[in-house]
Parts: sequence; C-alpha cells; structure tokens
Amino acid sequence: MDDRKDKPQDGALFVTGTAPEKPEKPRAPAAASEAHDDEGKAEEAAELLDEILELMDLDVDVDVRAEDEEEIVLDITGRDAGRAIGKKGATLDALQFVLNKILNRTPESRRHIVVDSGDYRERHEQGLVTLAKREAKRAVTEGRTITLQPMSARDRRVIHLSLAKLEGVTTMSQGEGAQRRIQIIPQRRRSAR
Repeated sequence: MDDRKDKPQDGALFVTGTAPEKPEKPRAPAAASEAHDDEGKAEEAAELLDEILELMDLDVDVDVRAEDEEEIVLDITGRDAGRAIGKKGATLDALQFVLNKILNRTPESRRHIVVDSGDYRERHEQGLVTLAKREAKRAVTEGRTITLQPMSARDRRVIHLSLAKLEGVTTMSQGEGAQRRIQIIPQRRRSAR
C-alpha cells in the first residue's frame, strides 16, 4: 500500500480510484471549437479566456474592449484582476500566448489577441519609456554604458523603440534567454579641432 497519500504532499496531485475502461478523448474548451471562423472571434476569445480564468479560480469578468481586422483586445476586471496580471504582467502574457495559440491555428483567420487588465499594459509601457529616458540621460551625463535589469522581449522592444530616435545614445541587447538585458551606450562626442 502507498503511504504517501496519508501524508501532506506539497505540489503533488494523487488521484485515487479506478481508471475508466476506455480512455476519454481530451476535450478542448467549447470556445475553441470554431476557431477557424473569423465571425464572432472576439466573443469566442472572451469566452475562452473566461473559462481559463474560471479554472484558475479567479473572480473576474472578461469583456471585449476593442476589435478591428487585425487585433482583439480583451479586458479583465474584478476582484482578482491583480492576480490575473501576475508579477510584471507574466500571467497576462501567458494567457495572451495561450489564447493566440488556440485561436490562431489557421493563417487565413489570424487576428492578434491582446489580454489586458484596466490600462495595465499602457501604464507598464509608459513606465518603461520613462525608465529608458532617465537612464539614457544618466548614460550621457556620466559618459558610461548603463545596463538595465533583465526583461522580456516585449519590454526590451519598448525600450529600444523609445530610444531609437534619441540623439546621443544607442541601445543593444546582451545576454541569453531570461537574462537578456539592454545596454544604453552613450555616443562619443567628437572633439573640436
């Protein structure tokens, strides 16, 4: 007999009972069943996200904030919206990734799905732009390269774009995977002759 089931197990799931005689076919959430049809894709995406969040036991509502031919923006509101955002938006990013993978399987009906909560993404990007400009000014003032903390590809892109037209600095990403960082490099001033 297995004595593990009588002791508390952290991070373990034990299922007891008999297995069904015939293995059941994995069932996709109902909202994903017609992902090929572009009509009603926003509502389908909202329903699927709502199902996922319900499985996560989060007390939230999902609404379609905006929709056009290229993009659908879903908004998460409610008591557990902060948990749906996650640390540095990681949960929002994961939910967005999953929704895009499920609903955009066919290239002809592809529409990018953005998952947001309130104006979190806009505020986050604005904070990154502010950080980038502040650190660029510091790089120029001190005349040395400033290396930022590791960040996601999306966040690095915001920083690169915000400093692309700023005179006096260039940017470069360095490192691998989750440890990839941006360096803000001051341009050397030409000496007067």
